Amino acid sequence: MISTLLFTQLANAAQPSFSLKPMPELQDEASNHFPGDPAEHKAVYILNKADPAYQLSILNSIQAMIKKYDDNVEIAVVVIGPGLHILAKEPKRPIESSTYERIASFAQDYNVRWIACGNTMNSLHWNDSNMRPFAEYAEVGAAALMELQEEGFKLLVW
Repeated sequence: MISTLLFTQLANAAQPSFSLKPMPELQDEASNHFPGDPAEHKAVYILNKADPAYQLSILNSIQAMIKKYDDNVEIAVVVIGPGLHILAKEPKRPIESSTYERIASFAQDYNVRWIACGNTMNSLHWNDSNMRPFAEYAEVGAAALMELQEEGFKLLVW
């Protein structure tokens, strides 16, 4: 009995206490940003899969960015390939209703840009009448990603 107790105490004492340290770059510093000013932060996501868990993780990241930066972040999402159905008025792949609703909310309430790949639209024989009203499109989705990065957007990839 004593040896078991001693072993447990030694095992617990040998384990270092662990805590995460906050990243200094992300600590809230004073900002000169005022409502209506151009955003200091710019992020572009690529969404190219029809997988619901994948889509949910991107939407959760967008929500976290909005929560952290409020109106001081500009977000664009370039939607390519199988992911394009999230921007369709009548998707041909199953889309979770909460995902479909959140995308519209992000567009309308937080000015998140949803940019459809024109090449993917063409391959599906879709045009602007097939797309949700807030959707934009670029002839080549990859070119949209590149040009947004050239404009200072940081690419966030899953």
